Amino acid sequence: MSSVEPKVTKIYTKIPVERIGVLIGKQGEVKRELMRRTRTRITVDSINGTVIIEPEGANVSPVNLLKARDFVMAIAYGFSPERAFRILEEDQVLIVIDLKNYVGDKPNHIARVKARIIGEHGKARKTLEEMTGTYISVKESYVAIIGSYEHANVAREAIEMLIRGQRHSSVYRFLERAMREIKRRETLGLWKPFKPLTK
Repeated sequence: MSSVEPKVTKIYTKIPVERIGVLIGKQGEVKRELMRRTRTRITVDSINGTVIIEPEGANVSPVNLLKARDFVMAIAYGFSPERAFRILEEDQVLIVIDLKNYVGDKPNHIARVKARIIGEHGKARKTLEEMTGTYISVKESYVAIIGSYEHANVAREAIEMLIRGQRHSSVYRFLERAMREIKRRETLGLWKPFKPLTK
């Protein structure tokens, strides 16, 4: 749960305490790199996991603060820093699916759906990632996706199909069609390539 103050002068969010070490990194290198690339100041409360994100100066875009927040949330949902840094690129989004909204909060229902999404030895998740060009993390009752807006939403739709019980083969056929359509639009010039966030 995040809150944004007016004019986006400061953002508060939270991260599980056990993920704080991942966010900070060895000798603080991950947090330092995040602050450098987003031009923000980040304070982490190691007791309760509260994270405060502020601009380093008056001319920092609010987008930078929101990108920094999304990075923090990506870490919270189980991504490695290497994968989470992708969120700083332009047109990259973080989509989070709460499995409890689909199957309720019974642990056995959540475990069954997670098993379908992950697949044997992680095969299904890897296939979804490769077909959509996204990163997917499954942690507790959440599935998080990092990718371009279109690709991430196609991955979300595929995951929702798996949640509803559709066969993996049907989901993969859907992905083939959807990604073919996206590539067609890209070829026609209806898509702009990613540009890194100003460093």
